[in-house]
Amino acid sequence: MPTVDIYNVNREKVGALDLSDAVFGVEVKEHLLYAAVRYQRAAARQGTHKTKERAEVRGGGKKPYRQKGTGRARAGTTRSPIWRGGGIVFGPRPRSYAFKLNKKVRKAALCSALSRRCGEDKVVVLDELAFDAPKTKQVTELMKRFEMSDMLLVAMPDENIARSARNLQSVTVLPPEGVNVYDVLLRGNLVVTKDAASALAERLGG
Repeated sequence: MPTVDIYNVNREKVGALDLSDAVFGVEVKEHLLYAAVRYQRAAARQGTHKTKERAEVRGGGKKPYRQKGTGRARAGTTRSPIWRGGGIVFGPRPRSYAFKLNKKVRKAALCSALSRRCGEDKVVVLDELAFDAPKTKQVTELMKRFEMSDMLLVAMPDENIARSARNLQSVTVLPPEGVNVYDVLLRGNLVVTKDAASALAERLGG
């Protein structure tokens, strides 16, 4: 069972926490991480790309020249795909890129991602985290104390915390129920409050 130290915001050790083996101590399976990230990124695509086929391009109602006697290939419309300004053949159409990934696979992938960060000693547990007012400086100072260049901050929903970090491109703030494989792998450090760690373990059955 992985054991990590619990710190306060001043990086002073205040205790220790035993993390769940079922969540933070499983074997890391690369193929599950790949499948989960691909699943998330595909579902996030808008799929609104669109080109016009020959029936949708404006104009082209008049035959450009007579059928015979010009020495050129016969043509009935200037909106043919072989003409400049004509329609597009087999162009992209609006569609959904989402595909199904079993719930058990998604859960196993998330446990693999969390276990990877734990195995790299990139998990920091805070006893609590609360800001009196939304200030970005509070988040940057926290990162400096723990010598981090980026982080995924998992905390119970708090508007002051979320607003303090929203201007930082290297910081992602999520509640326990919103933790996902892509964001865990995107950030090199995982910072979790004690309450959020318990909620995350409960969500994943640890």
